[in-house]
Amino acid sequence: MEKTLEKRQSLQCKIYPLNTLSPYKYVVVCARCGDRWLLSRHKKRETWETQGGHIEQGETPLDAARRELYEESGADEADFYPVCDYYGYDAHGHANGMVFLAVIRHRGTLPESEMKEVRLFDKLPENLTYPHVSPVLYAEAEKVLNQTEE
Repeated sequence: MEKTLEKRQSLQCKIYPLNTLSPYKYVVVCARCGDRWLLSRHKKRETWETQGGHIEQGETPLDAARRELYEESGADEADFYPVCDYYGYDAHGHANGMVFLAVIRHRGTLPESEMKEVRLFDKLPENLTYPHVSPVLYAEAEKVLNQTEE
Protein backbone atom coordinates (compact mmCIF):
# COMPACT_ATOMS: atom_id res chain seq x y z
CA MET A 1 0.00 0.00 0.00
CA GLU A 2 2.83 2.42 0.86
CA LYS A 3 4.43 1.85 -2.57
CA THR A 4 1.14 2.80 -4.29
CA LEU A 5 0.90 5.99 -2.23
CA GLU A 6 4.48 6.87 -3.12
CA LYS A 7 3.76 6.23 -6.81
CA ARG A 8 0.66 8.51 -6.82
CA GLN A 9 2.57 11.26 -5.03
CA SER A 10 5.51 11.04 -7.44
CA LEU A 11 3.39 11.30 -10.60
CA GLN A 12 4.19 14.34 -12.72
CA CYS A 13 2.61 15.71 -15.89
CA LYS A 14 3.24 17.84 -18.93
CA ILE A 15 0.55 19.79 -20.77
CA TYR A 16 0.11 19.77 -24.55
CA PRO A 17 -2.33 21.43 -26.96
CA LEU A 18 -5.54 19.53 -27.66
CA ASN A 19 -5.30 16.62 -30.09
CA THR A 20 -1.51 16.40 -29.80
CA LEU A 21 -1.31 13.05 -27.98
CA SER A 22 -4.18 11.10 -29.56
CA PRO A 23 -5.02 8.21 -29.30
CA TYR A 24 -5.78 8.70 -25.62
CA LYS A 25 -5.77 6.21 -22.78
CA TYR A 26 -7.37 8.33 -20.02
CA VAL A 27 -9.64 11.29 -19.40
CA VAL A 28 -9.51 13.71 -16.48
CA VAL A 29 -12.50 15.86 -15.58
CA CYS A 30 -12.07 19.09 -13.64
CA ALA A 31 -15.63 19.62 -12.42
CA ARG A 32 -17.12 22.98 -11.53
CA CYS A 33 -20.39 23.24 -9.62
CA GLY A 34 -21.56 26.81 -9.21
CA ASP A 35 -18.49 28.76 -8.16
CA ARG A 36 -16.69 25.81 -6.54
CA TRP A 37 -14.66 22.77 -7.62
CA LEU A 38 -16.18 19.33 -7.10
CA LEU A 39 -13.71 16.64 -6.05
CA SER A 40 -14.19 13.00 -5.15
CA ARG A 41 -12.68 10.83 -2.43
CA HIS A 42 -11.95 7.18 -3.15
CA LYS A 43 -13.08 4.60 -0.59
CA LYS A 44 -9.48 3.42 -0.12
CA ARG A 45 -7.89 6.87 0.27
CA GLU A 46 -8.16 9.95 2.46
CA THR A 47 -7.15 12.28 -0.36
CA TRP A 48 -9.20 14.21 -2.93
CA GLU A 49 -9.09 13.76 -6.70
CA THR A 50 -10.64 14.67 -10.01
CA GLN A 51 -13.10 12.44 -11.71
CA GLY A 52 -11.68 10.44 -14.59
CA GLY A 53 -10.25 7.16 -15.73
CA HIS A 54 -9.69 4.79 -18.64
CA ILE A 55 -11.39 5.33 -21.96
CA GLU A 56 -13.22 2.10 -22.71
CA GLN A 57 -13.20 0.44 -26.12
CA GLY A 58 -15.65 2.19 -28.44
CA GLU A 59 -15.83 5.35 -26.33
CA THR A 60 -14.75 8.79 -27.43
CA PRO A 61 -12.87 10.87 -24.85
CA LEU A 62 -16.06 12.93 -24.35
CA ASP A 63 -18.14 9.77 -23.79
CA ALA A 64 -15.61 8.59 -21.21
CA ALA A 65 -15.59 12.00 -19.49
CA ARG A 66 -19.39 11.99 -19.19
CA ARG A 67 -19.43 8.43 -17.85
CA GLU A 68 -16.60 8.99 -15.35
CA LEU A 69 -18.09 12.24 -14.08
CA TYR A 70 -21.40 10.53 -13.40
CA GLU A 71 -19.91 7.36 -11.88
CA GLU A 72 -17.56 9.28 -9.59
CA SER A 73 -19.72 12.26 -8.61
CA GLY A 74 -23.38 11.66 -9.47
CA ALA A 75 -23.36 14.68 -11.83
CA ASP A 76 -25.81 13.79 -14.59
CA GLU A 77 -26.07 17.10 -16.45
CA ALA A 78 -23.02 19.15 -17.38
CA ASP A 79 -21.50 21.16 -20.18
CA PHE A 80 -18.11 19.77 -21.22
CA TYR A 81 -15.22 21.80 -22.59
CA PRO A 82 -11.99 20.21 -23.87
CA VAL A 83 -9.04 21.77 -22.04
CA CYS A 84 -5.76 20.17 -23.11
CA ASP A 85 -3.86 16.95 -23.56
CA TYR A 86 -1.61 15.71 -20.77
CA TYR A 87 1.23 13.27 -20.43
CA GLY A 88 1.51 11.72 -16.96
CA TYR A 89 4.71 9.98 -15.93
CA ASP A 90 6.80 8.69 -13.06
CA ALA A 91 9.75 6.34 -12.66
CA HIS A 92 7.46 3.35 -13.32
CA GLY A 93 5.72 4.37 -16.54
CA HIS A 94 3.66 6.91 -18.43
CA ALA A 95 0.25 7.47 -20.01
CA ASN A 96 -1.53 10.18 -21.96
CA GLY A 97 -5.00 11.59 -21.86
CA MET A 98 -7.38 14.45 -22.49
CA VAL A 99 -8.53 16.92 -19.84
CA PHE A 100 -12.06 18.31 -19.76
CA LEU A 101 -13.74 21.07 -17.80
CA ALA A 102 -17.28 20.07 -16.79
CA VAL A 103 -19.65 22.81 -15.68
CA ILE A 104 -22.27 20.90 -13.73
CA ARG A 105 -25.94 21.81 -14.13
CA HIS A 106 -27.39 19.00 -11.98
CA ARG A 107 -26.04 16.53 -9.45
CA GLY A 108 -27.90 13.44 -8.44
CA THR A 109 -26.92 10.88 -5.82
CA LEU A 110 -23.43 9.43 -5.92
CA PRO A 111 -23.86 6.00 -7.52
CA GLU A 112 -22.33 2.89 -5.98
CA SER A 113 -18.71 3.03 -7.13
CA GLU A 114 -15.19 3.17 -5.81
CA MET A 115 -15.86 6.71 -4.55
CA LYS A 116 -16.88 7.30 -0.95
CA GLU A 117 -17.93 10.93 -1.19
CA VAL A 118 -17.82 14.16 -3.14
CA ARG A 119 -17.27 17.63 -1.77
CA LEU A 120 -17.22 21.20 -3.06
CA PHE A 121 -14.09 23.32 -2.58
CA ASP A 122 -13.42 27.02 -3.10
CA LYS A 123 -9.84 26.08 -4.01
CA LEU A 124 -7.96 22.82 -4.27
CA PRO A 125 -7.30 21.22 -0.88
CA GLU A 126 -3.77 20.33 0.21
CA ASN A 127 -4.48 16.60 0.55
CA LEU A 128 -4.67 15.68 -3.13
CA THR A 129 -4.23 12.15 -4.47
CA TYR A 130 -1.99 13.51 -7.24
CA PRO A 131 -0.39 16.61 -5.68
CA HIS A 132 1.96 17.34 -8.61
CA VAL A 133 -0.65 16.78 -11.31
CA SER A 134 -4.03 18.11 -10.15
CA PRO A 135 -2.92 21.74 -9.61
CA VAL A 136 -1.44 21.83 -13.12
CA LEU A 137 -4.61 20.45 -14.72
CA TYR A 138 -6.92 22.71 -12.71
CA ALA A 139 -4.88 25.76 -13.70
CA GLU A 140 -5.47 24.86 -17.34
CA ALA A 141 -9.17 24.18 -16.70
CA GLU A 142 -9.50 27.54 -14.97
CA LYS A 143 -8.24 29.27 -18.13
CA VAL A 144 -11.01 27.60 -20.13
CA LEU A 145 -13.55 28.40 -17.40
CA ASN A 146 -12.61 32.08 -17.58
CA GLN A 147 -13.13 32.03 -21.36
CA THR A 148 -16.59 30.48 -20.99
CA GLU A 149 -17.61 33.21 -18.53
CA GLU A 150 -16.63 36.09 -20.81
